[in-house]
Amino acid sequence: MMMDTTCPNCGSGHAYSDGTLWNCPDCGHEWNPQTETAGAAEETAPAVRDANGNALADGDSVTVIKDLKVKGSSLVVKGGTKVKNIRLTDGADGHNIACRIDGIGAMNLKSEFVKKA
Repeated sequence: MMMDTTCPNCGSGHAYSDGTLWNCPDCGHEWNPQTETAGAAEETAPAVRDANGNALADGDSVTVIKDLKVKGSSLVVKGGTKVKNIRLTDGADGHNIACRIDGIGAMNLKSEFVKKA
C-alpha cells in the first residue's frame, strides 16, 4: 500500500516517517496517517472564541468588554453589559454572535468584543 507523503498542513512533499508519526521538515507538523483522516472533519469547523481565547457555544452568557455604538442609531451598548443565551452564527461580516440585549433588542456582535461570563 502506497502512503501519501504530502503534509496535510502545508502541502509539502518532503514529509518523512519516524516510525510512528509522519513529520514535515518545512512547517514542523506531525501527524498519524490513521487518525488524520478521522480528525479532519473536526478541524474544519472553526471554534468561535471570545476576547480571552475561551471557546463559546450556543446558550452561553457573555459580557461586553467595551462600549459599542449601535450602527444606524444613537444607542450604545455599555461595557460590562451581560448578554444571556447567545447563538453562534457564521456572519460574513465578522458578526458571529446573534443575541437579544435588554433595552436595545436583537442584534449581532463580534466575538472579539465579548468575554465569557
